[in-house]
Amino acid sequence: MHSRPDETRNPWQILSSEAKYQNPWISVREDQVINPTGGRGIYGVVSMKNKALGIIPIDAEGNTWLVGQYRYPLNEYSWEIPMGGGPVELDILESAQRELQEETGLTARRWTNIARLHTSNSVTDEEGFVFLAEELTHGEVAPEETEELHLWKLPLAEAVQMCMDNRITDAISVAGLLKAERVLRERNLS
Repeated sequence: MHSRPDETRNPWQILSSEAKYQNPWISVREDQVINPTGGRGIYGVVSMKNKALGIIPIDAEGNTWLVGQYRYPLNEYSWEIPMGGGPVELDILESAQRELQEETGLTARRWTNIARLHTSNSVTDEEGFVFLAEELTHGEVAPEETEELHLWKLPLAEAVQMCMDNRITDAISVAGLLKAERVLRERNLS
């Protein structure tokens, strides 16, 4: 029989830490460590300067919007929920509202925080949040200068199927869409 672990105990010991690189979005550090089994080694950590924010806009007919763009690190095109980053010192809801408007032109009167995520917790401390945005109003898009975005309005069920078919592979989008479907289904049952 297995006992429940002490979730407050950190089995890693940091001997030293050195910043290796930084830019406006990330910093990379290398830690000299003693790992949980007692061995010495290094651990590289990518720290984000923003919170990751994903938004799932839902209209009265059950449609959502995806944003398509070419993702440089992947060297491929990606369909995703509207998303971006918000400085860690700012309110995440205000940042999510700004991102939705910039990428889709939409604003929403009803916001629900449906998920807190860690995107790749073996190498980064990035924390993400996903919001459901409802009671939508249409406006003008205002993408950042580095973005070439394409919008696609489709039924939420179709976007969820794209996750299941691996046509949507972005982790925040997959988690957010699957969770949104569940939240909306449970809301309709009550």
